[in-house]
Amino acid sequence: MSSGQGVHRICDLDIEKYRCITPDISVREVIITEERIGHIKSRHPGHFEVIAPFLKAAVQEPDYILEDTPNTGLILKAVQANGLRMQMVLRIHTSVDSPGFKNSVISAWKISESRWNNYLRNKKILYKTE
Repeated sequence: MSSGQGVHRICDLDIEKYRCITPDISVREVIITEERIGHIKSRHPGHFEVIAPFLKAAVQEPDYILEDTPNTGLILKAVQANGLRMQMVLRIHTSVDSPGFKNSVISAWKISESRWNNYLRNKKILYKTE
């Protein structure tokens, strides 16, 4: 992740893939701020260090995108190498948002297999990897 003024660039969004959240996607870049990293570290101690190497893969190759609040998606990603399952809350920047802002990771943390399965049973699936 590259950084500047407390903002870390994760990657560019595949706009076609993420249109399931909203058709109004105004920028490609996905970032996470130092403030959000601090939030994750305080709310989910020990999780950020484990999931940070996989943030880019979660955005670029999500296993699932689930419905959340408007212009926001829940991204589920299982990392095969170590059995890690993670959840990410991704806010999509739209044309009505302040210019200059980016698509942003709001939060992310490790989840259990039972929580993963509960989400798939109870949330609306917008996208599923093939």
